[in-house]
Amino acid sequence: MNLNTSNTLLLEEYTVILLFLCIAIVLATLILSLSYILVIQNPENEKLSAYECGFEPYDDARHQFDVKFYLVAILFIVFDLEAMYLYPWCVSLSKLSITGFWSMIDFVIELGVGFIYIWLIGALNWE
Repeated sequence: MNLNTSNTLLLEEYTVILLFLCIAIVLATLILSLSYILVIQNPENEKLSAYECGFEPYDDARHQFDVKFYLVAILFIVFDLEAMYLYPWCVSLSKLSITGFWSMIDFVIELGVGFIYIWLIGALNWE
């Protein structure tokens, strides 16, 4: 295969990706610009009140705040996603080989060790 054929093949392969990239950029720009143009700015007391976590929405950026809320939220997401892997394992348990069974048992043990670790260091305490 000569160099000219290689360049033509490369151009044909990546033209579609370039086209999709251009369409994505145009759509993103269009959607963002229309959302700023068409929105009606109407701030109310409810919109300007504190969030559910108790932080004021418009405060000094240098204000220190407690990261416990975010830490517990991240830990919840991590353990929730890991627990989500248990359902397909339970459904297909009768069709798994012994390697699949012990791999999941190892996963559950590591999940338990991680949970015990964050419990022992006090990451779940709200004090």
